[in-house]
Amino acid sequence: MLPRPHDPRSLIKFCCSPVDTACVLPSLYGMFHQIREIKNMRSIWLPAAVLVVLNICPSAVHAAQPNIIFLFADDQRADTLGCMGNKIIQTPHIDKLAERGVTFDNAFVTTAICMINRACCMTGQYAARHGVIDFRTNFTDEQLAQTYPAMLSDAGYRIGFIGKWGVGRPPKDMFDYNKGFAGQGNFNLRYQGKTRHLTSVMGDQAIEFLDGCKKNEPFCLSVSFKAPHVQDTSNVNQQAFPFDPKLKTLYTDVKIPMPETADWSYFNRLPDFLKNSENRARWAVRFWGPQRYQDQVKSYYRLISGIDVTVGRIVEHLAKRGMTENTVIIYSSDHGFYLGEYGFAGKWFAHEVSIRVPLIIADPHMDESQRGTRRDQMALTIDLAPTILALGGVDAPKKMQGANLLPVIKDEGSESRPEFYYEHMFQHRSIPRSEGVRTKKWKYMRYIDSKPLFEEMYDLENDPDEKMNLATSGEHSESLAKLRGKCDRLRESVK
Repeated sequence: MLPRPHDPRSLIKFCCSPVDTACVLPSLYGMFHQIREIKNMRSIWLPAAVLVVLNICPSAVHAAQPNIIFLFADDQRADTLGCMGNKIIQTPHIDKLAERGVTFDNAFVTTAICMINRACCMTGQYAARHGVIDFRTNFTDEQLAQTYPAMLSDAGYRIGFIGKWGVGRPPKDMFDYNKGFAGQGNFNLRYQGKTRHLTSVMGDQAIEFLDGCKKNEPFCLSVSFKAPHVQDTSNVNQQAFPFDPKLKTLYTDVKIPMPETADWSYFNRLPDFLKNSENRARWAVRFWGPQRYQDQVKSYYRLISGIDVTVGRIVEHLAKRGMTENTVIIYSSDHGFYLGEYGFAGKWFAHEVSIRVPLIIADPHMDESQRGTRRDQMALTIDLAPTILALGGVDAPKKMQGANLLPVIKDEGSESRPEFYYEHMFQHRSIPRSEGVRTKKWKYMRYIDSKPLFEEMYDLENDPDEKMNLATSGEHSESLAKLRGKCDRLRESVK
């Protein structure tokens, strides 16, 4: 007989009896989740109960509370992985994660700037709700307590954080292993007496964290890469994407194709406030001529390949420690990046190249039929926190607005959101504030401070590269009016 929910003595008695763990695992998993909700027992009774179960049926507990590694790139657009169809870039280790897991072809951010979307990712909330819309704002204590690392820590996980924190200054006492840093950081640094590339050092730190983990203690490690973000500079001849010198021979014998929308005609049709925006200023530093474009995009690719090398090291060390079969690996990015489209560099606006990101979830417990599959349902980075919590058996707080993606992973036909709201309210003299809606068919964007109001609308089914702005044609006034209304309603709904 299975133990009664909310009865610790029943669970302990049950765990001390011979059982078929394959039969009881779903109930055991559910009971752990229920027991954590018992008042005043979250941090006192649960660890003891876990130890009891570990002595009897460790495989059941491992499956109930898997290890979780969340790998988060910075400025990596969706089409810069081999598994996402890029025939030039070399990312074999990340591609293997896709072979072992589920890849989302339609993963997006709700705000395309680092600090805001990192807050979205941690809290599972839109910026309109969490309120972090600049580089200085820290989480409140209440907000921090309802982030996925804090909640998994309460559930008995060992928590590690490495890399770019992005939301003010990293909290001092939140992590069991803390190698987070504030600000942008630098790619080249002195580490243990040697000059090293940051991405490689982060690989060392991830291995150090794993070596500090006990097999009977679940862990959640977040690795927040700086790569492939630029090392910001105003020097038009300086390397903007400082890659690991070990990768300097990559891509030397290839030519990166220019996107069609990089043609002058696409830039020329923009209003002056966009022609004079920060996106154009960044383009002038990074991509100002054909050879400069080749050099810098190849360097951007090398930074991504550097991440891939580090991912390979982490996966190899998991195998060495015997942790592979109980570790879920998630790979994504904080937003995309313009590589010359519309004459732009950077991100911020709601074009596909700016808001679409890679998302791979490789769970060793998933059914064999799910491995190497793809999903076309829309996923958002606000979905990552509730999904990570669900993996750990923890209920997402009511304030989280994202969705648990595990049902979509299990069922290709699972329903998903039909649309989402995009917001970018960061105040900057040359980054216009904007908002919009992305449905399966339509993209609507408006720059809220422009006078007269400038809007963009694209038919994504017939124009996936967003070449023809239908908002200015006058032929789609009915669709435009519906999208305007939808944008108004969604803005209110995400607060």
